[in-house]
Amino acid sequence: MNIKFRTNSFQIVGESKPIREVFELIEKAAPTDSTVMVFGESGTGKEIIARALHAKSLRANKPFVAVNCAAIPSELLESELFGYEKGAFTGAGVTRVGRMEMADQGTVFLDEIGDMPLTLQVKLLRVLAEREIDRIGGAKSIPIDIRVIAATHRNLEQSVQNGSFREDLYYRLNIIPVVMPPLRERKTDIPLLARFFLSKFTGSSQDSFEKTISNEAMAIMIAYEWPGNIRELANFIERMVVLSPGPVITPRDLPEKILGGHSGRNWNTLENEELAENPAQVLQVSLRNTYSMSLPDEGMNLKKAVEDFERGLILEALEKTNWVKNKAAALLGLNRTTLVEKLKKMNLKQEMAS
Repeated sequence: MNIKFRTNSFQIVGESKPIREVFELIEKAAPTDSTVMVFGESGTGKEIIARALHAKSLRANKPFVAVNCAAIPSELLESELFGYEKGAFTGAGVTRVGRMEMADQGTVFLDEIGDMPLTLQVKLLRVLAEREIDRIGGAKSIPIDIRVIAATHRNLEQSVQNGSFREDLYYRLNIIPVVMPPLRERKTDIPLLARFFLSKFTGSSQDSFEKTISNEAMAIMIAYEWPGNIRELANFIERMVVLSPGPVITPRDLPEKILGGHSGRNWNTLENEELAENPAQVLQVSLRNTYSMSLPDEGMNLKKAVEDFERGLILEALEKTNWVKNKAAALLGLNRTTLVEKLKKMNLKQEMAS
């Protein structure tokens, strides 16, 4: 099954090795009360992982309260987290319960914890150690029973070194680390995710037909690096559902940003005048000539074909540049570090290609 976790409000889709490792961690960590720290770039789905941990925990029927520490002004974050008593400051006309108190017996998710001010980090450390909070202006501590899950896109070890994050809080939070892989490291999940979002957004569209993505367009999407990760892919699919004119999303529908090195190709070029009245067939002929792609009568493994296609392009770029990685990366439109990562994963070395 490629959908490992399902609730009424979310699904996690994937079957690649990196995401399977995350699933395994969720299965082990969810039933415990251990604090979990989710690391990952923006758009990788850190909050969905936090919700999965809560949904599979013994606290599943209790509150799940999310707080984005980067979205709330630092001067207001303390009152949001811990609440305040009536009269604690000018304008405090009533007592207000904080988010942590709201999450009592449930889970509090502290998103972008790396952006929390140092003054609040001290108070959070006390909450984790003593399991009690102090409302602003309060005279006594209030015991709470919460499970804490935190997340950040920052390198907290580096933040500890430069003094912007407390070392003791880092170790208190980082009991069970979960690293969400960027989409460029789980490209075999792109077709699964694309179909998932297509189904989701087609259902909310006014069109009478369900849209699909051609193999050629999917290959181009797999080659794209998706710097915005799953969030970018979801937004892209929604845009394609609304803007693409026909039931099949083809390379002609893709924006230049996604097309990348394919943007200069003329997808309307006719190789055979007899095909002029069949645009879909014209596109297939054009792509087969360009990429030497064909579908055997007995079918094929698309995942393996895409991996072989990517491997072949990388080898060709390396051979053209005498294995100078900077030049090969430039030919492929990749960062050098990304190319090096791909070479390691593919176990490609110069002597193997010779």
